[in-house]
Amino acid sequence: MLTRTIARGALVGAGVLALLGPLAVGTAAADTATTQGTARIMAAPYAVVPYETVNIRSGPWRSEGIVGTAPANEPRGAYCWTTGETITDNGYSNNVWVKLVEGYVSALYLKGNEYGDLPASAVC
Repeated sequence: MLTRTIARGALVGAGVLALLGPLAVGTAAADTATTQGTARIMAAPYAVVPYETVNIRSGPWRSEGIVGTAPANEPRGAYCWTTGETITDNGYSNNVWVKLVEGYVSALYLKGNEYGDLPASAVC
């Protein structure tokens, strides 16, 4: 009788693992993506936070190709700032662009000061 109970318990346990397996794998993938995102932020000396979703470009001009987007309130790793095309939006203008890990974003859309909260000395 003991053998059947153990075998039955093993089968039930295997069934639970089969059902949870995809969830566990998806969670692991999400954890890995989060870890990679955090690692990308930590690889850069600064972190910036967009206050709205903004395009990331290959250079500090709107004519440069879009290489991705930075969602609102999601920290991004940043290296330095440079001047580029002046962007005007909501009555504000700024020609400062911040170099992220992925590309450039106008500091106009970043929380903080006119440099996206980077120090004034962090010039590219």
